Amino acid sequence: MEVANISNVTRNFTIGKVETRALRGVDLKINSGEFTALVGPSGSGKTTLLQIIGCLDLPSTGAVHINGQDVTKLNRNQRADLRKSTLGFVFQFFALIPTLNAYENVEMPLLLSGSKNGSRKERVMELLDAVGLADRANHRPDQLSGGEQQRVAVARALITRPLIVLADEPTANLDTDNGKQVMEIISKLNKETGVTFVFATHDPRVIGYAGRVVTLRDGVIEKDSRTNGK
Repeated sequence: MEVANISNVTRNFTIGKVETRALRGVDLKINSGEFTALVGPSGSGKTTLLQIIGCLDLPSTGAVHINGQDVTKLNRNQRADLRKSTLGFVFQFFALIPTLNAYENVEMPLLLSGSKNGSRKERVMELLDAVGLADRANHRPDQLSGGEQQRVAVARALITRPLIVLADEPTANLDTDNGKQVMEIISKLNKETGVTFVFATHDPRVIGYAGRVVTLRDGVIEKDSRTNGK
């Protein structure tokens, strides 16, 4: 099943009198369950493409369909609803709420969606267990290592059962061991749950797990290759 379809997308940014073309006629289809890495040098357009897939930005021209909906025809509130129902996000700097413990951080999207308490608790503990942190549920972010914080962020991204999880440089602030552990968990969850993962990354540790590697350069897709992943 196709979960994202990017068709002839361009994205231009104007700063003063200077216009930059971040994306130039990009075409990309992503199917359910894929583990895709968007790679390329700085300025290649991979983060811009990730933001467009995540309904955080709109293209200058072209069409963007997420789960069959044409994002370019939705207003801001409708795009926010689509993000909440369909997408999960993992950020480079974890983006956990410092005053909440791990359980409460993972629970937050369910609270915002009005989920009932009984089902919330079961779902939160299920995911904390899946990322190996059930015994750290009551710890605040400052009591967790960087790797543990990112694992909490992964659990939070999956809590609403999204179709797609998007991640921008998810291992950039982690050492080798923690980065590997996070990627092992994400790879396992991808295989077990069938959730689609799309990453923008420079990190060979992430690229090595991907079943598909899309290479961008100067705003165009230079190469789109399938791999065996890990």
